Amino acid sequence: MARAMLEYSKTVLKKVSFDTKLFLKELKKAVSRLLPEEIEELKLWLEQFTTDKPELQQSLIYLKR
Repeated sequence: MARAMLEYSKTVLKKVSFDTKLFLKELKKAVSRLLPEEIEELKLWLEQFTTDKPELQQSLIYLKR
């Protein structure tokens, strides 16, 4: 189940990546729902996903703890 939440979060983030504010809102929700090890995996995915999207790179701030 937890793995499904990570995949769901990635799907939602891909779909809302056109809007920075919406992306950040969904990212915060994802972080609040995921386990610590899933957050680390999400961070790695996000670093790769945002390489060509500089407007979304600021979102990495929310994953640094």
